[in-house]
Amino acid sequence: MTYRLVIFDFDGTLADSADWFISISNEVARRFRFRQISEEEVAMLRGRSSREVVAYMRVPAWKMPFIARHTRKLVSKNAAKIPLFPESRALIRRLHEAGVVLALVSSNSEANVRRILGDDLADCITHYACGASMFGKTPKFRSVIRKANARHAQVLSIGDETRDIEAASRAGIDSGAVTWGYARPEILEAHRPTFLFTTMDDIARTVIGTG
Repeated sequence: MTYRLVIFDFDGTLADSADWFISISNEVARRFRFRQISEEEVAMLRGRSSREVVAYMRVPAWKMPFIARHTRKLVSKNAAKIPLFPESRALIRRLHEAGVVLALVSSNSEANVRRILGDDLADCITHYACGASMFGKTPKFRSVIRKANARHAQVLSIGDETRDIEAASRAGIDSGAVTWGYARPEILEAHRPTFLFTTMDDIARTVIGTG
């Protein structure tokens, strides 16, 4: 086994939620008075880093905790509209059955994540560290690593945005970027993750040596 602990992001990595978040973005922008965006701008922003997206949308840093709290409430009300990717269920079970310790670090709330996963998959996750600020995943990673009593070389973080790669680098752990989430593959690759995953089978092969 290559990695003992795998830390997953949720939205855009295990849950197919990018389109839903995009669909509410202008409603949230109007409420909190930051820049609304067109469909053309959405496509363009998928090729930008997370920090560039926030700067382009002119979101003041002091508003971000309030925006996050409001968004988590919207997710709670609309959880039934947010599916897992079809392969997520098999991947989680395969890693869990192989003895890999699984963790989930997300900006979303633990209650929302568990609801979308369902009880059976939620029980496969040993450590939850949810409610992270947009650029605040690094302390969550460090906390999970301590709780799991894992060495940094045994840990792989997997996410779909450039901020996930940055957070893993600051925490001193390997990173895997998935190409089926929010950001375009070329912007993820430019941020030099340890692995660029194009399928969930790629994750299984990297972590436990089988697809």
